[in-house]
Amino acid sequence: MEFHRRSIRLKEYDYSSYGWYFVTICAQDRELYFGNVENGCLKLSKFGEIAQKYLLQIPEHFQNTEIDEYIVMPNHIHAVIIIENDNSVGVIHELPLQNGLIQQSPEQWREWFKQRRQMLLPKIIGWFKMNSAKQINILLNQSGIPLWQRNYYERIIRNNKELNRIRQYIISNPDNWETDRNNPKNFNL
Repeated sequence: MEFHRRSIRLKEYDYSSYGWYFVTICAQDRELYFGNVENGCLKLSKFGEIAQKYLLQIPEHFQNTEIDEYIVMPNHIHAVIIIENDNSVGVIHELPLQNGLIQQSPEQWREWFKQRRQMLLPKIIGWFKMNSAKQINILLNQSGIPLWQRNYYERIIRNNKELNRIRQYIISNPDNWETDRNNPKNFNL
């Protein structure tokens, strides 16, 4: 059986370009690593504090980036990541997948991987996941155990109305934890 993992990224969007992105990153198997919510009050665990620390360090490691509104929930993180205009970054696109990955030449693969490394948003998320997981695994006295799901969700924020709605969603996330689809109590609903 042949399996092709479908990309959830927009095929022709330049993820290195200026923009505001609403990003959700989930813990592996939606484990409650990062804390708990009681009566709408969020209490971060040590792991949650580590995740928050690395999230807030993103602008220190990636020029022309900012973290706007964010929240670390028990098993996921929501953040608005801003990539400011930087004329030194060129347009990057995903490798077309029309005929499947198998049919790409070695040269096309090399070019795609080279371009992929230049894409800023995936690079930011990869850096965040790698460093937070490494630090947490050190505390657990283990190595290489996946802490994060393989991918992440992102939405390109298109206007101020949408930005304000997303900010409010992030702020009210602890209040809505009881009905949140990421709450393990709601997985079988």
